Amino acid sequence: MLRAARAQDAAARVPFSVNGRPVGSVARTNLTALRAWPGVIRIGESDVALDCADEDLQDTLRGINDALRERGLILAWRDELFALFDPATLTPLARMERAATRFWGTPTLGAHATGYVADTQGRPSHLWIAQRSMSKATDPGKFDNLIGGGVPAGQTPWQALQREGWEEAGLDEAMLQRAVAGPVLRVQRDIPEGLQHEWLHCYDLQLPPGTTPVNQDGEVAGFACLPVVQALALAAGETMTVDAALVTLDFALRHALLPNDQAQALEARLRPLRVGPEGAGVQSN
Repeated sequence: MLRAARAQDAAARVPFSVNGRPVGSVARTNLTALRAWPGVIRIGESDVALDCADEDLQDTLRGINDALRERGLILAWRDELFALFDPATLTPLARMERAATRFWGTPTLGAHATGYVADTQGRPSHLWIAQRSMSKATDPGKFDNLIGGGVPAGQTPWQALQREGWEEAGLDEAMLQRAVAGPVLRVQRDIPEGLQHEWLHCYDLQLPPGTTPVNQDGEVAGFACLPVVQALALAAGETMTVDAALVTLDFALRHALLPNDQAQALEARLRPLRVGPEGAGVQSN
């Protein structure tokens, strides 16, 4: 899973800029399709640039993305708006369809909480693992964190966690307010929809014994409270989403749940994925 988080063929994509700001990348195989917009999209030898008035950017992207969807080039359409960020500053430039971020290779934010039960010494003994519904647009049926989801435009990762915590697990506000912020992990990998470039904001959430999550929105097939060893085995395998596996393994490191030799090896591989906690309050406008 750690290898999958950075599995990217950089040569297969070219940089994408908007009004002079580098914001993502586009697959070379899609360059021909983008020539349909010569008035706003310039196709160079080694880059793609979209230029229009800043106030027209959102409408321009909407029209292009709708057409790309009709041509089957934007997959897993969600009817959900995400922010188009300037990656250098995480300043939102516009809003666009969530699925389109994968086509353009632009960064998105995710919020994930590892739900756990502690023993009498306060050490995590069990992790709550969710199984995604088979109707999910991405990774249907795979195992996931207790709470996990993308951060839509207009919310911070913390706000998204509070919302998803009720929708996915039926946890009330008082419980969700106990979540503790951890690091931010960066995923950048090729996927069937394009490129996933996501900053995963990690949280830890201790659930009292006897608390049972209950899904509210139909996006989770069920939950299991697994001993730490079993949960980590899932994270090390192929049946958990890449995002959830990274968050789970990072949790295990931070809570010293692994033997020293395994912890040292894992730390060396996770370190390049950490971008720190400094983005925890970013607003996805």
